[in-house]
Amino acid sequence: MTIEANPSDPLTRLGWDEDWDRRWAVFHAGFRTGSTASSRVFSPAGTPGAAIPAKNTGENTEPHLLPARVVRVHRGACDVQTPLGPQRVEVPAGTLVPEPTTGDWVGLSLDDPDGARPVGVLPRRTVLARASVTGRSAEHVLAANVDTVVVAIGAESRTTNGRVERFLALAWNSGAHPVVALTKSDLVPAHDLDRIADRVRTDAVGVEVVPVRQDDPATVAELRNHLRGTVVLLGSSGAGKSTLANLLLGEDRFAVGAVRSVDGKGRHTTVTRELQPVPGAGEPLVLVDTPGLRSLGVSDLGDALDRTFADVEEIAVDCRFSDCSHTSEPGCAVLAAIDAGVFDRHRLENLRKLEREQAWFASRTDARLAADRRREWKKIAKANRDRYT
Repeated sequence: MTIEANPSDPLTRLGWDEDWDRRWAVFHAGFRTGSTASSRVFSPAGTPGAAIPAKNTGENTEPHLLPARVVRVHRGACDVQTPLGPQRVEVPAGTLVPEPTTGDWVGLSLDDPDGARPVGVLPRRTVLARASVTGRSAEHVLAANVDTVVVAIGAESRTTNGRVERFLALAWNSGAHPVVALTKSDLVPAHDLDRIADRVRTDAVGVEVVPVRQDDPATVAELRNHLRGTVVLLGSSGAGKSTLANLLLGEDRFAVGAVRSVDGKGRHTTVTRELQPVPGAGEPLVLVDTPGLRSLGVSDLGDALDRTFADVEEIAVDCRFSDCSHTSEPGCAVLAAIDAGVFDRHRLENLRKLEREQAWFASRTDARLAADRRREWKKIAKANRDRYT
């Protein structure tokens, strides 16, 4: 079964292309032959009275499957868009692996007499995920199949050092391309805005930083020029993500709210992740607004850390020692660059902090590293006991 990309098709407007057509062909063939995990999962029937008609077939007939994109996830269900229109389907916890998230493409079976039901998730291109806020060595998936991550930074906010790098590391790690939107730029005097933008650019090496004014459509158009495919808005509570989403959509689709006057933090106006097509875009452009992130743990970043701190890594290759820790070693090119004003010391400090988090995360998932960590803490505890006894 082939679902060809068509500009007038609802799936094409949500990002369906030739690559997904190929992936669907493999998924459909595997389901038909029973060779995929998707065909072996159990899921109860969809919502009674569903818009998609169910079809009864014999055992040896071709299975009736439709591709659909997850628009919104609820507890035990999700809203999807299919070639036949929108649909809500039940997805009890544990019935699909991985569990569908906003941006996923799923296969819906029409062969259940009670309605459509999801039978599998197509392999993801990219995954935007953060470390679990519970402190466990697990990831919380924010969105799937993302092409562009817009990191929203409020121009008037008191953003702490390291917040920008943390968001960018998360974006690079997903496989998507990051862009920084300096929101609420109309609330800051022009001379201050230039200084703030320059400061953000020092933390966003190799990433476009676009100041956006709510009263200037030209700034919104400039940001849109940097967006491709499925776009996720990422940022802290109160950063102006929903306002930015409405500006990109050209309508007040998402609710917005004021920040607290005490600390400038938001109130979680957006509570779910919702996918919406952007009208008027030359190529299909899809937008996902997300709830604000007050806690942003990062898991295994891999090469994303090097990309986020490309300026530090580029200079580090000139250090005298290959295992230089950039603390007090002679011939350290990084420390020399800091003294020369090439970049601020906070960049190195933020890199070290993220490296420590990476080591902690690895020790939670790797038995050998966990044992090494326990031995190190035992040495420290013993040294402290010997000192005070």
